[in-house]
Amino acid sequence: MLWHSFRQAVWFRRMYVWIGITLAGVVWWSAPQAIGQSDGVRPPNIVLLVADDLGYGELGCQGNPEIPTPHIDQMANQGVRCTQFYVTAPNCSPSRAGLFTGRIPTRFGYEMNPIGAKNEQPGIGLPPNERTLAEMLQDAGYTTGLIGKWHLGGSAEYHPQRHGFDYFFGFTHEGHYYVRPPYAEAMTMLRRKRLPAGHQGRYWASPHLLYSDHMGHHEPDYDANNPIVRNGQPVDERAYLTDALAREAVQFIETYRAAPFFLCVTFNAVHSPLQAKQSTMQRFAHIEDMHRRIFAAMLSDLDEAVGAITATLDRHGLADDTLVLFLSDNGGPTKELTSSNLPLRGGKGTMYEGGLRVPAIWRWDGAIPAARVYEHPLSSLDVMPTVAAACGIAPPEDLDGLDVLPQLRQSAEPIRSRDLYWRQGNRAAYRAGDWKIVSPYKSRAGGSEARVWELYNIRDDLEEQHDLAQQHPDVLHDLQDRWQALDAVMAPPLF
Repeated sequence: MLWHSFRQAVWFRRMYVWIGITLAGVVWWSAPQAIGQSDGVRPPNIVLLVADDLGYGELGCQGNPEIPTPHIDQMANQGVRCTQFYVTAPNCSPSRAGLFTGRIPTRFGYEMNPIGAKNEQPGIGLPPNERTLAEMLQDAGYTTGLIGKWHLGGSAEYHPQRHGFDYFFGFTHEGHYYVRPPYAEAMTMLRRKRLPAGHQGRYWASPHLLYSDHMGHHEPDYDANNPIVRNGQPVDERAYLTDALAREAVQFIETYRAAPFFLCVTFNAVHSPLQAKQSTMQRFAHIEDMHRRIFAAMLSDLDEAVGAITATLDRHGLADDTLVLFLSDNGGPTKELTSSNLPLRGGKGTMYEGGLRVPAIWRWDGAIPAARVYEHPLSSLDVMPTVAAACGIAPPEDLDGLDVLPQLRQSAEPIRSRDLYWRQGNRAAYRAGDWKIVSPYKSRAGGSEARVWELYNIRDDLEEQHDLAQQHPDVLHDLQDRWQALDAVMAPPLF
């Protein structure tokens, strides 16, 4: 009897275990699986490194011999450098809106570039219903972090953590000082409308503070109600800001490297104000112009920061598991910073190539061939669909960009012809194939406004020196018609 009861108990126990295992398997099979995990393949990490106001011609790999950028150049040697990479606007905020959404920002009214106190006003920011790259990856199981400049809304409604970022360290306005006043540990050059005692040009306010009237206006109040925060709490940051952002980025990788992560580091370098560490300035003592010397030191520290981040990936064996993209948000403002956009015409704020075409480098060891140059048009709109493809995620259906991973891998033909659209107030542009129209302003005639259009062949005239509107009216009218057809479905400016 006891033996029978014992055998019966064992049988029931085995039955319960079998049922439990079966039910667990059913639940596992029916539950959403983390991307890339069901087949044992880890999806790649994504690291996006964004420089601010970096000129097209300033990197060593872009042909600048004056300021060494060995770490960014190494990225180019390990990956694909793009020579025709375009952003969606010639200045900071709408460019970021296009980068983070994969949509032409004018589609949802994000046309202008808010600065100063306007950043904090209600209704000014990336609309909450716009799905971001961070939200796409967060929904796929990624840990997401933004370190640096946001500039897509300074009020609570538009906080980065409400747009898909788990972690945020940085500031929300368009700029920030790199050190705290009185700036003793840095060499600082600030713009002034006028200099004291009738001085013109430059005036030394102290041994480490130089005033300049070359722009004819004061340095913007970057730090007014614009604290550096960790998530939502102010931080008393004492390090040089570029170094602090690199430190935080390295720490993010160290903390979250065991599982797929998305790290976006949006440096404020080399955006004004012009402030450089004294120790870095010593490397460039041979540059006589103090303006240019400060800029060189700022760029050098940006390069060191990029090197610290990529070295951390390499040290932990993550190079094969991480897709890295380095780019600038727009062209450099030459008069303000001394930045070079050569050989391109114009710079920040213009619709010429110098405002819209930026340096861009993709790196993914083992997945993207090394030391390649891709010479055909790409766009920051392509980042979101390309990342989605790399991660095995279905992208949103309303994107304006393309998955260019096959082109980066050389598994598909280059995209030789591309239509690209821009509009910002009185300025506009459109590129189709080798042809590009530019409207630098609107004219007033007969009491009405009309766009003035110029026509350039980018292949034959990269510097946009020869307006061919009179010689090729058929091409001009065709591109005008294409621009107007697309412009008709764009939204009016939100602000």
